[in-house]
Amino acid sequence: MKISRPIGIFDSGMGGLTVVKEVIRYLPDEDIVYFGDTARVPYGPKSKDTIIRFSIENILFLLRHEVKMIIIACNTSSSVALSIVEQNFKVPIMGVITPGALEAVRLTKNKRIGVIGTRTTVKSGAYEQQILRAAPGMKVYSVACPLFVPLVEEGWVKTPITREIVQTYLAPLKTRGVDTVVLGCTHYPLLKTMIQEVMGKGVTLVDSARQVARQARIILEQEQLLADKRKGRREAVRFFVSDEPENFALNGQRFLGFPLRNVTKEPHV
Repeated sequence: MKISRPIGIFDSGMGGLTVVKEVIRYLPDEDIVYFGDTARVPYGPKSKDTIIRFSIENILFLLRHEVKMIIIACNTSSSVALSIVEQNFKVPIMGVITPGALEAVRLTKNKRIGVIGTRTTVKSGAYEQQILRAAPGMKVYSVACPLFVPLVEEGWVKTPITREIVQTYLAPLKTRGVDTVVLGCTHYPLLKTMIQEVMGKGVTLVDSARQVARQARIILEQEQLLADKRKGRREAVRFFVSDEPENFALNGQRFLGFPLRNVTKEPHV
């Protein structure tokens, strides 16, 4: 039956585990197949055509596992590839841009919103477009933070060097007086404490992962694809990566809070 099929989630690396964590919380009865394209991370500096090709390959990989819906847990892929893949696959596909943008509009009080992301995400203007579509009167200021992903991937989330980089990147947003900042990359929640300290207590940070999980539930309900309730906790998440499964399992525990014992290396191209 379709309702018993898993949800497919992919990201360029392990940042999408922040989405996995929220999907587990909001959809505890669902199985999940996660693919992290660790051999080709990061996607941010790559060209639009390359990101679209990678995204299609990732979707085809997940479809081999008979997933019933796909979450693109990569802001870069969501910003440049979502509109294309939506038209070419029958399975429901959602990204992370719209849920985060709408949450920022809901939370801001002074109508000044900051967006931080990879170069490609910022260049696409995807967040700004979604925010202004929802609320034309907003002021949106976007800053590319290309070093954040490798810092998170290396586990450098609390070092003095990282703090200096965070301060440098976020200085323009502080100057603009934003009261809300969208973490426009699924890696960035691991830097959330430091980003909050740099921006100050008066600034609200938007992690779109929670809103993505909520929207996924709505889509599954609309498509009548919600899994039946089950009793007891099962090993419900399978992890696949294109390189370095041991490193993924080790660092992935920091994202999810539990050991990852079933990480499989399976190149898909």
